[in-house]
Parts: sequence; structure tokens; C-alpha cells
Amino acid sequence: MNNKTISFAKRNLLEMSRDPLSYIFCVAFPLVMLVIMTLVNQGIPKEAGQTVFRIDNLAGGVVIFGQTFVMLFTALSVATDRSGSFLTRLFASPMKSRNFTNGYILPMLLIAVVQSVLTYVAAFVISLIVGYSLNPLGLLLGVVTTIPSAVMFIAVGLIFGTICNEKAAPGICSVIISLGSFIGGIWFDAEKTGGVLYNIAKCTPFIYCTKVSRSTISMEFGLEQFVIPLIVVICSAAALMILGVVLFRRKMKADLS
Repeated sequence: MNNKTISFAKRNLLEMSRDPLSYIFCVAFPLVMLVIMTLVNQGIPKEAGQTVFRIDNLAGGVVIFGQTFVMLFTALSVATDRSGSFLTRLFASPMKSRNFTNGYILPMLLIAVVQSVLTYVAAFVISLIVGYSLNPLGLLLGVVTTIPSAVMFIAVGLIFGTICNEKAAPGICSVIISLGSFIGGIWFDAEKTGGVLYNIAKCTPFIYCTKVSRSTISMEFGLEQFVIPLIVVICSAAALMILGVVLFRRKMKADLS
């Protein structure tokens, strides 16, 4: 990694830190949802057998939910830079396309990791309050095993930030956030729901991201629960990242011509 990439990554991280909305959506909102859904779970009678809002299931889902907002800010950052003259001037510099893409990816990945750490710490504190034991090792491993899903969402943000302008990118990403939350099984158990909805969910990588996160927290590393979903997420992240880099490179060449 050269100095050009590091300098551009620092610039992007600084721009994010100056935006108060990034703190609200990438940090505060997931934590607020963690607390609210825990309170909802406390009000559900035990006879109902509802477990999706139990803190071990909820924490894993909220981490993935938070990563969707990292996707949003990735798209917004790329689209905003493209709409002005900033990137056009940089395109004429000795910087290569990989310096730009890595400069966007690295700070967003750092934000996603910090976000997951804060969420898991909050989940552990909540578990102590509600009297449900969470394995600290599972939470620690969760930070690592959710990196592929973070890369996947960042790649999606890079794609939409490249092909959309700054007005269209947030709207499209909002649709992805809603769609990912719904068919990703974040707020309900899609697998138990079954039927057409679950069949649709299985065709997207979102539900596999949630499965990996929840399985890690519960320390269940079986083939169906963890291994296959992790492979799906890694493959999806790699494919989408390659697509995002290729699209950005082509857009860069088109802007230079």
C-alpha cells in the first residue's frame, strides 16, 4: 500500500468524521435499535417462544443492519466526489484506479469494524442487564467473521456510487437497506417463515450474512449454520468488489477521455 492510497484514505475518513449524519446512522442508530428491540423482547410473553429479538440473535442481526449504512455512506462519498471537480482533477494526477478504490474501501472497512465492536460491546452490556449470557469469545470472533459481509456492502456502495449521481445513490441504497433488512432475516426468522419469502431470501447474500453473524455469537460452526453461509458471503463480496473496481476504472477512463 503506497502513500497515495493512504493519503486519499485519510482524506475520506476525515470527510466522514465531519459529517454528523455518519455518527447518527453508522453508530447511534444501530445501538438505538439494539436497545429498542431488546425492550420489545422483554414485553413478549415467554409462552410465545419468540427468540429473534433475544440479545444473542438480535446482536448478530443489528451488526449486519449497521453495515448497510456503511454501504450508504460509501455510495454517497463516491457519488459526491464524482459530481464535483475533485475526482476529475485527481484523475489527471499520477494516482491509479486502485489508489482511488482502496482509498474509499479502507476507511469504510475501518468504520464497519469499529461499528461492529461497539455493537457487540453494547450487546454484552445488555446481556448482563437482562440476565442472558453471551460468550465474549463469540463476540470477538464475530468482529472477524463479519468482515466479509462488510466488504460486500462496501462493494455495493462503490458500485452505486460509481453508476449513480449523488441524488440517486442514497435513494437506491435506501431500497437495498430495506430489502436487506427484510429478506436478510434481521428482524424476523426468515427460515421459520418458509414459503416463497424464504426461497427468495436464499437467492440473495443478505440472509447468509445474518446467519454467519448469529452463528458466530452462539459458537455454532456447523456446515449449514456457518460454513456454507460464510463461503456464500465471501464469494459474493469478491464478485461484487471486482465488479465495483471494474466499473470505477471504466468510469475513470471515460471521465479522462
